Amino acid sequence: MQESAYNSDHGTCTEGSDGFSRMSSINLRLLDLSDIDAFMVWATDKKVPIFCTWEPFTSKEDGINYIRDKVIPHPWFRAICIDNTPIGYVLVTPNSGNDQCRAELGYGLGSKYWGKGIATMAVKIVAETIFKEWPHLERIEALVDVENIGSHRVLEKAGFQREGILRKYFLLKGNCRDMIMFSFLSTDSNTLL
Repeated sequence: MQESAYNSDHGTCTEGSDGFSRMSSINLRLLDLSDIDAFMVWATDKKVPIFCTWEPFTSKEDGINYIRDKVIPHPWFRAICIDNTPIGYVLVTPNSGNDQCRAELGYGLGSKYWGKGIATMAVKIVAETIFKEWPHLERIEALVDVENIGSHRVLEKAGFQREGILRKYFLLKGNCRDMIMFSFLSTDSNTLL
């Protein structure tokens, strides 16, 4: 793997042609209760969870409870931040037992930030750092709905390999869905940038 042009938890990204033209600092950091207002911006965005198991949040109290009960105790949940303001999340969920050599990646980003390379940069940061943090890990996997073309592109640009389609693999909001398995290996020699 080539040395990247960003620190382990930071990167820079040029936004698209929709009025954003400056360079923005992207970083991943722990999300805490003081981030509730920024969290609610993207957690209430109806476009964000279309391909996720969760529904848009409807109250600040639910958001606080979620951060306190799910996010803070999670072994690897980070806010995706622009200039240190959370605009989304990325998480890596470890497996256990005979499956502890692999973990699952998930992410979400406020829809106003889609198409700007931010999710790709966040996933690249994770792929570069997670194997150092968890040396037992050999593989990160991402299961993506076949219709979620944006996430296919994010993962491919971040160096993940498409492995195949898993038919009728996942129950999402009452519907059995086909999923695509993407993976990134600890010994992967893909260039991240």
